[in-house]
Amino acid sequence: MKYFLISDNVDTLAGMRLVGVRGVVVHEEDEVRAALDKACADPDIGLVLITDKLVAKCSAVFEYKPTRKRPPIVEMPDRHSDSNPGDSIKRYISEVVGVKI
Repeated sequence: MKYFLISDNVDTLAGMRLVGVRGVVVHEEDEVRAALDKACADPDIGLVLITDKLVAKCSAVFEYKPTRKRPPIVEMPDRHSDSNPGDSIKRYISEVVGVKI
C-alpha cells in the first residue's frame, strides 16, 4: 500500500518524501481535481493525504470523500496550518464514525 500526498507547499511534500511518500504540489481547484482523479485511479495507492489548507480552499475534496470507497482521502495539517492538529483528527473521526467528540 502506498500513500500519495496532495499539498499546497513544497516543504510538506519534501518532508513526506523523506519517508517515501510520493505526491504533488498544487494550488488551484482544477489541479486538485486532476491530482485526486490520478490518485484514485492508481490501484497501488492505498491512502490519499491532502493538506488542510487545500481542503478549505477546494470544494472538490468534499465531492470525492463520500463517493469513493478507496482510497480513503485524509485531511492532514502541516506546519503552515492555522488550526490545531487535534481539531482535524476529531473532525475526521466525527465524519467517519458519525459521533461528535
